[in-house]
Amino acid sequence: MGVTLHDVLDAAQRLAGEAHRTPVLTCESIDRIVGMRLFFKCENFQKVGAFKFRGATNAVRMLADDQAQRGVVTHSSGNHAQALALAAKRRGIPAWIVMPRGAPAVKRAAVEGYGATVVECEPTLAAREEGAARVVEETGAVFIHPYDDDRVIAGQGTAALELYDDILGLDAVIAPVGGGGLMSGTCIAIHGRDPGVKLYGAEPENADDAHRSMEAGELIPVDKADTIADGLRTSLSDRTFAILREHLDGLPTVSEDEIVHAMRLVWERMKIIIEPSCAVPLAACARLHPELAGKRVGIILTGGNVDLDRLPWMGA
Repeated sequence: MGVTLHDVLDAAQRLAGEAHRTPVLTCESIDRIVGMRLFFKCENFQKVGAFKFRGATNAVRMLADDQAQRGVVTHSSGNHAQALALAAKRRGIPAWIVMPRGAPAVKRAAVEGYGATVVECEPTLAAREEGAARVVEETGAVFIHPYDDDRVIAGQGTAALELYDDILGLDAVIAPVGGGGLMSGTCIAIHGRDPGVKLYGAEPENADDAHRSMEAGELIPVDKADTIADGLRTSLSDRTFAILREHLDGLPTVSEDEIVHAMRLVWERMKIIIEPSCAVPLAACARLHPELAGKRVGIILTGGNVDLDRLPWMGA
C-alpha cells in the first residue's frame, strides 16, 4: 500500500520532542521579486541543519530493540549521513556511514562528531552500495536508505505537514527533488490534508533525471549530475518515482546561475544560511509564475550545511 497520511501522522508523534518544529518565515522583498506570497519552511534550523533528521529519526525509532542493538548503516555523502549518525546516538546505538572520498569536509566532521564510524569508499553508487552491504554482513546492522524507505519518507513528510497546519490557505507547495524522499513525503502529507493544493518539484538542469523520467513516463537514472546542489545529485527510486507520478503538477528545472542567484537572494534578504539545494525551489518560481502569480506558496528550505570557505559567489 505504501506510505499514507496515517504513517506521516504517526511519524509526527514519534518525532515530538526529538525533531524541532521549525519556523515558517516570510520575506516581503522576495515576494515582490517573484510575484507570489511565499512561506519558507526553515528546515535549515532543524537538528543537523537539514530535514533529513526527520526521516532518519523516524526510521531509527521504529526499529525493534533487538534490531536497534545491532546498529544502523547507510551510504550518504551529505545530510542523511549526519542525520542517521545523530538519530543513532540519541537512541544509544552504533552507526556506520559509508561516505565517498571527497565528501564535503564539514559533513564528514559532523558525522564523526556524532560518534558514527565513517567507512570510506570510491565516489560511485556501486561502491557505496558494496560498502554498506559489507558492513551489514560484518555487523548485522540494519540498512536505512537515504530515501528509498517508507519509514524515511513518512518522517520527511512531517515537515510539509507542519507547514500546512501552520499556514492556512496554501495554494501550492514546492520542494527540491533529489532521490525524492522529501518530495514523496510532501506529496503524501499535503494531498492527505487537501488534494486541491498544487505540488511542484524543482530540479537542477544538470541533474534532471526526475524531470526526464516524468516526461518519459519511466524511470531514467541520472547519467552525470554536475551541479552545485550536491544534495540533489541522486536519482529517484521506483518507490519515489511512483509517488511523484501520482501527485506532482509539475517539475521545472533551473540553471546553475539561477540556483546561485536564488541562494544569494535568501542570504541577503532573509539573513539566513541555506545550502544550494534549498535555493532550487525559489529559483523555480520564475518558471512557475504563469501558474502561481499572486498565490500563497509554501517552499521547503531543506538545509543549511554550507562550506563557508567555498561560497559559490566567491569565484574559483
